[in-house]
Amino acid sequence: MNSKNLKKYKYNGARTLVLLHEKHLRSFLLVWREAKRLNIGLPDTEDPDYKSLNTLLHHVFRAARGYMVWMCSKLELPDLKIKPAPEADKIENEVDEYLIYLLAKWRIPLADLAEEKFHSPTFKSNWDVDYCIDAMLEHAVMHPIRHEFQLKNIIEG
Repeated sequence: MNSKNLKKYKYNGARTLVLLHEKHLRSFLLVWREAKRLNIGLPDTEDPDYKSLNTLLHHVFRAARGYMVWMCSKLELPDLKIKPAPEADKIENEVDEYLIYLLAKWRIPLADLAEEKFHSPTFKSNWDVDYCIDAMLEHAVMHPIRHEFQLKNIIEG
């Protein structure tokens, strides 16, 4: 997928964030694969999303799905019926197919919305923080960036 195939959006800011989300999910996956190849260990934590590299990969893709499901729900858009991310024990083998599927689903729902819908009102996130849609898009972009940064720091020692 490339940006030339992405239709025009009423609010170009949303289009930009959708494309940045794609870019950084792909970049995270490359770094994750390098970490896997190097067999790096994650720091000890009680967080179940950090039990292994596979649980981290599942976490990032589960969240990416969740952000779009949340935005569609709050905007009262049709349910895209985005299938869940493969479970941690399967995701390594299924991630390429799921990535293509998920990115295609991300391109659909926000294109025809006016800019005003992205800024007001705000809604409670699943973790009880208020976000407007634009802020949730930015959060979705930053999520794989943060985890990529963490993995790079571990790889670099």
